[in-house]
Amino acid sequence: MSNRLSSVPTAPSKYLFDGFLRAFAPAASSDETVYALRKLAQPMHIGRGRTVPLDPASDALVYVGDGATKLIASASSGREQIVAFHFTGDLISVPAGAWHSYALCALAETDLLVFPAESFLEIAGTEREIMDALLQRSLTALHRCRDKAVGLGRKNAQERLASFLVGMAERIGSIEPDRCLLELPMSRRDIGDSLGLTIETISRQFSELRLAGLIETTGRSRVLLCDPAALTERAGHT
Repeated sequence: MSNRLSSVPTAPSKYLFDGFLRAFAPAASSDETVYALRKLAQPMHIGRGRTVPLDPASDALVYVGDGATKLIASASSGREQIVAFHFTGDLISVPAGAWHSYALCALAETDLLVFPAESFLEIAGTEREIMDALLQRSLTALHRCRDKAVGLGRKNAQERLASFLVGMAERIGSIEPDRCLLELPMSRRDIGDSLGLTIETISRQFSELRLAGLIETTGRSRVLLCDPAALTERAGHT
């Protein structure tokens, strides 16, 4: 994993912060709170494959203004696990190193706002609307983590991949009548790392889903879900 950066911080800060305000700080928020959060925010532009430079000793909140990222946890002996993928509009909690160390890596050219978590919460803590937005995002992230835990613990390889594709459709899919088009920014290896599967297994399961008529693929990134309902059933969802 590379630690070099393409450029920091060159992202258009007003564009980034305005997007953050629309998502997390409604008009009811006080001017003082908005001003304090604006001063706290650090805009960054991170090139594809580069790692976001974060303080490993402090928790961070990272807003994705545009782009896609993967959150990676590292254990001993160089072992890594992709914990989650995040996309435009997401707010990511990146914990300081504890039992494992964490890193955030760009899957594409990505514009971010980085906030020190403790200072952010201290400023935003008096604004109910902001805290409500954070709570709802946190609950959504918790639900996704639980669903993933079920998949890793109880589902077979094809169910895991089908569930992953259904989840991506909900988050970044282009919905068409009875179909959904995905442009996946992550590699097949990334998908495998996230699902606890080898790249060979991922490739085999893509082939089986194609043969079943559930998906069509073009290159490494474009996936058409031909029958989302049938794919959801294949994923083992209730």
